[in-house]
Amino acid sequence: MLEWKRVPMFIILYILAITSTTSTNAIASQNDKFVPQDNYLISCGASASVQLDDGRTFRSDPESTSFLSTPADIKITANNFPTAASLLSPLYLSARVFSDVSTYSFFVSQPGRHWIRLYFLPIPDKQYNLTTATFSVFTDDMVLLHDFSFIASPLNPVLREYIVTTQGDNLKIIFTPKKDSIAFINAIEVVSAPASLIPNTTNSLPPQEQFDISNNALQVVYRLNMGGALVTAFNDTLGRTWLPDAPFLKLEAAAKAAWVPPRTIKYPDDKTNTPLIAPAFIYSTAQQTASTNTSQAIFNITWEMEAEPGFKYLIRLHFCDIISKALNSLYFNVYINGMMGVPNLDLSSLTMGLAVAYYQDFTVDSSSIINSTLMVQVGPSTTDSSYTDAILNGLEVMKISNQANSLDGLFSPKSSSQLGKRTLTGVGLALAVIAAALGMVICCRRNRRPEWQKTNSFHSWFLPLNSSHSSFMSSCSRLSRNRFGSTRTKSGFSSIFASSAYGIGRYFTFAEIQKATKNFEEKDVIGVGGFGKVYLGVLEDGTKLAIKRGNPSSDQGMNEFLTEIQMLSKLRHRHLVSLIGCCDENNEMILVYEFMSNGPLRDHLYGGTNLKPLSWKQRLEISIGAAKGLHYLHTGAAQGIIHRDVKTTNILLDENFVAKVADFGLSKAAPSLEQTHVSTAVKGSFGYLDPEYFRRQQLTEKSDVYSFGVVLFEVLCARPAINPALPRDQVNLAEWALTWYRKGELNKIIDPHIAGQIRPDSLEMFAEAAEKCLADYGVDRPSMGDVLWKLEFALQLQEKGDIVDGTGNGIPMKSFNASGFDDMEKPSSAMPPVQGR
Repeated sequence: MLEWKRVPMFIILYILAITSTTSTNAIASQNDKFVPQDNYLISCGASASVQLDDGRTFRSDPESTSFLSTPADIKITANNFPTAASLLSPLYLSARVFSDVSTYSFFVSQPGRHWIRLYFLPIPDKQYNLTTATFSVFTDDMVLLHDFSFIASPLNPVLREYIVTTQGDNLKIIFTPKKDSIAFINAIEVVSAPASLIPNTTNSLPPQEQFDISNNALQVVYRLNMGGALVTAFNDTLGRTWLPDAPFLKLEAAAKAAWVPPRTIKYPDDKTNTPLIAPAFIYSTAQQTASTNTSQAIFNITWEMEAEPGFKYLIRLHFCDIISKALNSLYFNVYINGMMGVPNLDLSSLTMGLAVAYYQDFTVDSSSIINSTLMVQVGPSTTDSSYTDAILNGLEVMKISNQANSLDGLFSPKSSSQLGKRTLTGVGLALAVIAAALGMVICCRRNRRPEWQKTNSFHSWFLPLNSSHSSFMSSCSRLSRNRFGSTRTKSGFSSIFASSAYGIGRYFTFAEIQKATKNFEEKDVIGVGGFGKVYLGVLEDGTKLAIKRGNPSSDQGMNEFLTEIQMLSKLRHRHLVSLIGCCDENNEMILVYEFMSNGPLRDHLYGGTNLKPLSWKQRLEISIGAAKGLHYLHTGAAQGIIHRDVKTTNILLDENFVAKVADFGLSKAAPSLEQTHVSTAVKGSFGYLDPEYFRRQQLTEKSDVYSFGVVLFEVLCARPAINPALPRDQVNLAEWALTWYRKGELNKIIDPHIAGQIRPDSLEMFAEAAEKCLADYGVDRPSMGDVLWKLEFALQLQEKGDIVDGTGNGIPMKSFNASGFDDMEKPSSAMPPVQGR
């Protein structure tokens, strides 16, 4: 049996440690604090210096103009949108705008590797539309960005981070607008990097040989803290941000987080690793192999990230054995894109101790990047089955510049840098004529078809919003109270969108919405709720959308509208319905979502015109998808989120019957670390409502777990959660199903359409998961991660029925992959164990 009462105390202890050890860490870090020779921090367009919470001060624009050469002095601020100040880092509240080629020049006192960090956010301005800006950014000898724009995601703050090598005493950053466009920048960092940070050579995969990166530039695309929370510059002396790894885990249930106090982390005496490589907060948390209670279970923890073909990548893996009780008790393999990186890694032999920081670098060749995916795995040693654990503490992925000296496609900086020479001096007519002629030549060159076509790029590394939940709710509350008052602009709710809804995607005009919905034709209504109606919309290119039109006379609708923006603007997951964009013209409140062509799960359970009953395997896969979505809500966001209205009508299916959780209008932020619950008025749907929440009006994540248990029995029995037409003992599905389950006769009430399809052991595992979810008290219910584990197990039992019976006492399993159990022979050490789906 699996362990069900795993309380994630490590999360609480970890955050408490961050608080309680701040002073200790500050004292300890003084000896390790890096003082850069060059340290240029500029808040572009700002009227005064900007002080960040981490102690760094960015110069204001008047102080920094000596670095800038630009033909026009254009500065803008977000002063017209005051609520943005409480939701964004102050670095994003002003910007420099360039109508022509402009150059920042920095004196370099010590040549070598330097950080360049560029901050971008197209803040609203009446004269300059930054969302349409398209431009390139170069150094003297490197392309950083080529034809960069915000067309795909106009409202997301973006931080681009580079490490470049300077040879002389000057570093130039050149902004070049595309023809008939503009360029802009919100803030710039140019900071010396420690000489020991990046090696000159690394091991290359494939083949196993040394690769020289001493003259290459790097772009940081991922920096992850395994098993831990967000780590910001406040706890990193080099100003780095480390994101939680949960969104990149291929199967959350394959891993469990581990934690020790950061003060217990040690660094090698020989200085081969120091806090400058990664702070103790990274090494004090980890993801380790989750226990399966199964003999000879061999499986990997897998992280998947998008990568751009055509580039090599520097992969830095951070390890620290914080889980072993004795030396030489942890051996595991490391794989990168399916290739063996390190076989039988024994950290204690390398570091001569436990809880000692260690890292290893690899260079991955572009030929190994398949389907634009970069995959990192750790798994137990395949040569000795007595070792079943594996661990990873941190991960950094950096793109390496290509032969064209570019980090963005195959565009050489040679001809592009000449654009910076285009100028008119105005000294005399002769010079003006010469300059005009030169300008014509360059324009001709600029319009010439490029020799190379740019390869597909992938999403940049996004900087999280510097916001607080309380400030957001405060602004939303004010807006709700003044629904048609002073907080509303002429165009509708543009102030709330501009200031708080960064990340909601595309902005639609009302005319576009009208055309897509045929002026809100009633026959295209696909849903109705407290917010209003949902219409099927079709764009000119044939793209189908779900368009939710708010009812302005409904207070509930307004509250749900604001909550939906708050939640979905910071959530992205394969099993959550995506918010595509919004419209706030003509006093309208309209949200636009991806269209789920197969509609709600409920419709497919109860049948209907042209609806074929779902098979048992389909129902299992849909349940697993919904569980993944809820698990991400509870654990993947910076602060957990409680859905509060989990039911079969809020689980939607796309064209491939992939399940996605929808409707976040009732969602609430999870309790903080100082709380055990959120006290709130009871909301939800009868039949799915957690009885403990109903009695005590105290909301926790376990309320969602209860509702999901009802969904599981609804999936199994294909009947509503509440049916008043039935006899009294059958009205409530949860009570009725539990009665039959405890009698051991659950098979008598399952949906007849699947009765002959289900293996008994798969049914037992599925029903046990549902029964545990419906415990009377939240403390006795499993986490969504545990539920997901059970459901994955039930699916594998259905697919691989000859492996094990429902009690786990059948034929021993030979391997365990990232999505369940697999009866393959044990893999050789040259290849990783079986990968998940």
